[in-house]
Amino acid sequence: MTQKQVVSFLDGNASMKALLGGKGANLAEMTRAGLPVPPGFTITTEACLHFFKIGNRISEELFEQIETALQQLEKQKGQTFGHASNPLLVSVRSGSVSSMPGMMDTILNLGLNDVTVQGLASLTNNEKFAYDCYRRLMQMFGNVVLGVESYHFEQLLHRLKEDAGVDHDQDVTAEGWKSLIEAYKTCIRVKTGQDFPQHVYEQLRMAVEAVFKSWNNQRAQIYRRLNRIPDEQGTAVNIQSMVFGNMGGECGTGVVFTRNPSTGENTFFGEYLINAQGEDVVAGIRTPLAIAALQDEMPAIYEQLLGASKLLEMHYKDMQDIEFTVENNKLYLLQTRNGKRNAQAALKIAVDLVHEGVLTKREAVDRIEVSHLDQLLHRGIDEQAITDVLAKGLPASPGAAVGQLVFDADTAAEWSRAGKTVILARNETTPEDIHGVIASEGVLTSRGGMTSHAAVVARGMGKPCVCGCEEIRIVPSEKRMMAGTKIVEEGDWITLDGATGRVINGAMPLHEAKMTDELLVMLKWADEIRTLKVFANADNPHDAKIARQLGAEGIGLCRTEHMFFSPTRLPVVQRMILAEDKEERLQALAQLLPMQQTDFDSMFEEMDGLPVTIRLLDPPLHEFLPNLEELQKRHAQLMYEEEASDEERDENAHLIRKVQALHETNPMLGQRGCRLGIVYPEIYDMQIEAIFRAASRCIDRGIRVLPEIMIPLVGHANELKILRELVEFVAEQVLGKEKLRDCPYKVGTMIEVPRAALTARQIVAHADFFSFGTNDLTQMTFGYSRDDAEGKFLTHYVDQKLLPHNPFQVLDTEGVGQLIDIAVNTGRCVKPSLKTGICGEHGGDKDSIFFCHLTGLDYVSCSPYRIPLARIAAAQAFILHGVSGESNIAIAN
Repeated sequence: MTQKQVVSFLDGNASMKALLGGKGANLAEMTRAGLPVPPGFTITTEACLHFFKIGNRISEELFEQIETALQQLEKQKGQTFGHASNPLLVSVRSGSVSSMPGMMDTILNLGLNDVTVQGLASLTNNEKFAYDCYRRLMQMFGNVVLGVESYHFEQLLHRLKEDAGVDHDQDVTAEGWKSLIEAYKTCIRVKTGQDFPQHVYEQLRMAVEAVFKSWNNQRAQIYRRLNRIPDEQGTAVNIQSMVFGNMGGECGTGVVFTRNPSTGENTFFGEYLINAQGEDVVAGIRTPLAIAALQDEMPAIYEQLLGASKLLEMHYKDMQDIEFTVENNKLYLLQTRNGKRNAQAALKIAVDLVHEGVLTKREAVDRIEVSHLDQLLHRGIDEQAITDVLAKGLPASPGAAVGQLVFDADTAAEWSRAGKTVILARNETTPEDIHGVIASEGVLTSRGGMTSHAAVVARGMGKPCVCGCEEIRIVPSEKRMMAGTKIVEEGDWITLDGATGRVINGAMPLHEAKMTDELLVMLKWADEIRTLKVFANADNPHDAKIARQLGAEGIGLCRTEHMFFSPTRLPVVQRMILAEDKEERLQALAQLLPMQQTDFDSMFEEMDGLPVTIRLLDPPLHEFLPNLEELQKRHAQLMYEEEASDEERDENAHLIRKVQALHETNPMLGQRGCRLGIVYPEIYDMQIEAIFRAASRCIDRGIRVLPEIMIPLVGHANELKILRELVEFVAEQVLGKEKLRDCPYKVGTMIEVPRAALTARQIVAHADFFSFGTNDLTQMTFGYSRDDAEGKFLTHYVDQKLLPHNPFQVLDTEGVGQLIDIAVNTGRCVKPSLKTGICGEHGGDKDSIFFCHLTGLDYVSCSPYRIPLARIAAAQAFILHGVSGESNIAIAN
C-alpha cells in the first residue's frame, strides 16, 4: 500500500464514496455539515481489496494507520481504548459502495472486557447497563468473528429470562447479565476451542478482518448477484465511537425515513425503541413504536430529528434512511443513506421531487431502478374470495403472494427448485435467510417492524411482506404456526396481503395490478427523452392489446408456432405433419389457413397503425407431435389390452414410425426455420397468404396495416432470397397491385446464426430489417444448449466468476454483442436505412438495452409486462450516453 487507507470523518466527504463506501462518505458529509455524528474514521475499500490480495490478513502498515486514527479518536472523546476506568468503546460496521442493507456484519461495544466493563459501570453508575453492553459484544463477536451460530446465544438468553421470570431484555438484572456472560464465555470456548479475547486491540484486529471477510460471505454474494453489484467494489469499515440507547428511560434508538418507503407519501416515517441498542430495531427482537409517538415522549428530540432529516433530504435530493440514537436526552445520527423503497414509492417520490423543484425530469427518470418496475405489476387479492383471515400484521411490502408455508430458508430454496411456490414464515429473518427470501413468493414474520431486516430486504426485492404479526406464534421446530386456535402446518397454502398486513388461510385468487398515475407520468417523461423504440413480443391478440396499453410502439416478434398449440388446432397441425404426400398436407394447411388469418386479423386491428413483425414457423416439426417415449409406452399397453383393436395398434405404430423419422440428433441445428420453409414451401405459403388476407380485410375496414414478415434462422443470403421471392409473389396474388400500395410490408430476417451476422453485407441485399434473436444467437455463439447449460453448469460458471452473468439473462456484449455490432454496421453500409432491433429476452434487460442504444439499434422487443421497464431503461441509456450509433466493439472490450 502506498496511500492512506484510513480516513477520519473530519477529512472525508460525499464525493469519496468509491473509497469510503456509502456509509463512510455520508458520515463524513454529515460531520462536515455540523450534524451530531459520533466521531470516528473509515478504513477504505482499497484496504479491503488489499486484504484479500495478501491472503485475507491485515498488513502491519494498515494496522499502524488504524492505531494512529484511534489515538486521534481518543483525543476527540477524552477516553482511552482499553482504559480500566475511562474506556473508549467503538462500533465496527461494514459500509459498501452500493447499499446492501443487512448483508454484512456489525459489531457494537468493542473494547469491553472483564476489566473495562467495571470501568464503564463506574463511569455511568449503571452496572446493569454496562454488563448488558458486554453480553451484546460477546454475542455479536462470537457470531460474526468466531463463527458461533446465533441460536446458541439466543437459547442461553431465553433460558435466563425464563428462569428469571421476565419477558423483556430490559427487565434482566445486572446479576443476570453477569451470569449470562459466563455462560457465553463457556459457549464460545466449547464451540471454538478458544476464549473470548480480553485484549482490546486483538478484538479490534479480529473484528476488522471479520467485516472484510463478510464481503464474501454467502448472503452478500447472493445479494450482489441479484443486484448486479461488482465484486471488485469491496467494502469499507467504519470505526465509530459508541453512543448508547440502552442506558435507561431517557435513551433510545431508531430508524426513520424522510418519506414513507411503502407508499412514497411525504410523511415522516419510522420506528424507535426506548432503552435499546442499535441492532434491536432492525433485528426485529422487539416490536418498536411508530416514530410519531416520540413527539409525545421526547418532543425536543423529535423536532431536532425532524429538522435534521429534512436537511439531509434536501442535501442528497432523495428520501433518506437515517439511524439514530438518543443517549441521555441527546440526539446522535449514526448513518444516513438513500432509503430502500418499493417501485411505486420510488415513482411517487421522484415525481413529487420534480413537482417540488428539487429534481429535473431527467434526474427523476435517471434515478428509477428499472429492475423494480416489475413490482408495479404486482397482483392483488380478489376481496370477495376472502373468508378466513388468520391474523393481521404490519404491511411491510405491498403486493399479494400465494404459496405453501415453509419455516426455514433452506426448505424454501429446496421447494422452489422443485417447482413449488412458497411463503417463508419466520419469527424474524436474519441476513442468513437471504436465499430463502429470494426463493419465496412472500415473507411473514411474527416479530419486527417496518424497518426490520425482513421488511427492508423484501421491499428491495419487490416481494410482499407482512411483519410484526404478533397474533401468530411460529414454532419452526414443529414446522407449524398457530393463529388463535387454528394450526397451520408446513405445506399448507396461505395468502399474504402486503398492502394491508393480512395473513389469509388458503390460496386466494389474485388479480393483476394497474398502471399508476405516477408511472404514467414517469413513462411520459421517459418517452420525451429516449430515442430507442420499444416493441412487444406478442403471439396472440390478447397479448397485443396488453402491449399497446403498456405503451408498445409495435410488435417486434409474433411467434406463429404458438398459435398452433391450442386443442382445436394441434390435431390439424399433426395431420399436416403426418401427411403421406403433398396433397394430403395441403388439405390440412387449408384448414389451418382461416385459423391463422383470424389471429393476424385481430392482431392488426389491435396494433392499428403500428408495425407487426411476424416470424414464420421456426421450430422443427417433431415438437408438435406426441412424445416418442409416451407413444412407446402406449404401444406396450395396447399390445396387452385385449379390448384394443388392430386399427388402434396400427395407428399408434404408424405414429411411432413418423416421430422416429422426424427425430433429429440436434434439433436446434436441424430442419427448422427457413430450412423448413425451403423444403416444405407450402407451409410458409399458407402463413404468408393468411397474413395478406388478414391485411386485406383490415384495409377494407379502414385499419392501417404495417406487416413485417420475418424469415427465421437464415444463415446464407440465398435462403433469404428465395423466401423473399415467395413473400412477394403471394402478396401480389392476394392483394393485387392497388392494395399493395396500402400495405407497405417489409421482409427481413431474424439473425440468430453467427454466419448471418458475419455475412450481413450479402444478406442485407434481400432484407428490409434485421431482428436479432439473441436467445439462439447466444446459444450458437457460446455453443451452449440453454436447457442443458442452465440445468447443469451455467450456475457454477457464474458462481466461479468464469462468466460475469448468465448470458441468457444479460447480453454478452463481448461476443454476441460484437456479432450484432458487425451485422448492424456492415448492413447499414449497404442500406443506411436498414431497420434493426433485438427480440430475444434480453430486450427487457437494462444492461442489454443500454448496449442496444449504444450500438444504434432502432428498437428492442420484450414481453408485454416488461415494456414500462424497457421504456425507462431506454431513456436512462440516452441520459447516460447521449446520441446512439457509435461502434460498440471498443466499448464491449
